[in-house]
Amino acid sequence: MAATKLIAMHVNKGRTVSSCLHDRIEYAKNGEKTENEELISTYACNKEIADKEFFLSKNEYLKNTGRVVEGDVIAYQIRQSFKPGEITAEEANKIGYETAMRFTKGYHAFLVATHTDKAHIHNHIIFNSVNLDCNRKFRNFWFSGIALQRLSDIICIEHKLSIIEKVKPSERAKRTEYPDKKTIRSGIMDLIDNILKSDPKDFDDFLKKLQTAGYEIKRGKHIAVKGENQKRFIRLDSLDKGYRQDDLKALFEKDEKCVQHTKVDPLIDLKQKMEEGKGAGYIRWAKKHNAKEIAKILVFLNQNGIKDYKELAEKADASSEKFHELADIINQKEARLTEIKELKKHIFAYSKTKDVFTEYKKSGYSKKFFEVHREEITIHRAAKKAFEQIDGKIPKVKELNSMYAEILSEKKKAYIEYQEIKENMRAFQIAKANLDEYWGEVQKEDLVEEQNQKKQKSKTEER
Repeated sequence: MAATKLIAMHVNKGRTVSSCLHDRIEYAKNGEKTENEELISTYACNKEIADKEFFLSKNEYLKNTGRVVEGDVIAYQIRQSFKPGEITAEEANKIGYETAMRFTKGYHAFLVATHTDKAHIHNHIIFNSVNLDCNRKFRNFWFSGIALQRLSDIICIEHKLSIIEKVKPSERAKRTEYPDKKTIRSGIMDLIDNILKSDPKDFDDFLKKLQTAGYEIKRGKHIAVKGENQKRFIRLDSLDKGYRQDDLKALFEKDEKCVQHTKVDPLIDLKQKMEEGKGAGYIRWAKKHNAKEIAKILVFLNQNGIKDYKELAEKADASSEKFHELADIINQKEARLTEIKELKKHIFAYSKTKDVFTEYKKSGYSKKFFEVHREEITIHRAAKKAFEQIDGKIPKVKELNSMYAEILSEKKKAYIEYQEIKENMRAFQIAKANLDEYWGEVQKEDLVEEQNQKKQKSKTEER
């Protein structure tokens, strides 16, 4: 079963088209939500520079048509949420790709990012508002959301999944997310964790990512946030320790000795783009892009004191190893924090249902009593089963709170190093990959030149 929603994406006030596309695509690509970007698929674009390719196509559209529309749609997003436990992340990504391809008829470039950070697996599908020929835009027709839902239902049936039966159009949009028993504050804290994993540049960038995720920000002395399902703003200072305003600001205090790296983007495969039918304008831009990236690598190597390719490869391997080591540490801390949350939940549930279960025992485990108090008895039994998994004495809530705060503090410290090493790893690996590809192209050109010279020499000798 999949619930869908079609969202037109506009430029935020005070922002540029380029920055808005970048932020929203980066949020969808978040490696912590997409299994280190393993659950991302694309059509007619490169996931590393999809925002730039979308932006370039808009410039081409403007040149081709001269049409300028106030409040223009820069891209569209399809949110596709699946019933918990009914589908794997890999299959969800395939269904998302098929949905996007059939909905856009292959006329628009798109990116499908499957998120696994919620109880329900869900897709963020972002497709370019401009078509591949850069002469038309997607027509957001009346009831397009209903047409999308019907298409999604057909695809779900083809994949032997259930569908939402007899739901009014007004109710479908409400079901794009499945109910979660977490409190509003814990939901905000979970989102903060995920945003921090995406390596925001500073506190302002962090707030922008929070806004991109659907939260309204009230700035001032005490920053407050409000999500779609909130009636009132909630101050960051009312969250748990480690998530408060001053705690978050402290995370972005940069060490002056920290090296600032030139950002390096991957090279574009020109041959592949030509096979895809990209026009001369795009190819000219791509060649300039590749030339700039090669120049950036020289600056990057100089900044980091790297003298040769061997040293670059060693740094790329070392940073990758350190990154995965820190990611494992953070995942372990998060797993432990989840365990503590669950244990606290069971302790509270046990306490609330203790009297009911005592009465149930006194009734001789009466079936009639059980039917009346089924929910309380089931919850009580689940809590007892959880306690049986614990070796030794069950800790008190106060002890769990202290333990939670300590582990959370350790996780935050690991994040600081994780954020820095993540950018280092990306830069080293892209620089190495670009050099590999560039040298490969140079060798091909040299080989062609050598063959041409041999042919010319052979013809001269024949004469």
